[in-house]
This record gives sequence, C-alpha cells and structure tokens, in this order.
Amino acid sequence: MKARKKPVEIDFIPTANSKVEEVLDFCEGKAFINKYDQEMYIETLEGRMKVGKNDFIIRGVNGEFYPCKPDIFQKTYEVVRN
Repeated sequence: MKARKKPVEIDFIPTANSKVEEVLDFCEGKAFINKYDQEMYIETLEGRMKVGKNDFIIRGVNGEFYPCKPDIFQKTYEVVRN
C-alpha cells in the first residue's frame, strides 16, 4: 500500500532571517529563550524542543508549533505566498 500526504497550507517563520521578538510572537507563548543557555525552546505536542538558529517554526493544522530543520523543510514544503 502507498499513501500520499494531503496538500495542506501551513504558516511558518524562518528563524534565520527573523527577529527573536517576531519568532516569539508567532509562537503565541509556546516559545521562550532559556536564561541559562540563551537558546530558544518551543513547547510541542511531543514535549520541549530546542530551536536551531536556521530552523523553521511551523504552525500545524491543529494550531500546534514545532521546529523543522532547513533540509527537511525544503524537501517537504513549497512556499506558496509571503
């Protein structure tokens, strides 16, 4: 058997070209900067995850947020509008 992903538009923000404040606003309180290591973390359905400096943060179809590595983003998504 085979299946194909349904085409779904998602909202995202690239961390590489965005101000920290913009990323935090996009994440609606689910992301924060850790005061001990000064890294960004985000609360996901799977738990707390570290956000890399070049990651994309995606808002899923149910309003959940999660980081996505650039290579996976490029293989999985096509930007349809800005």
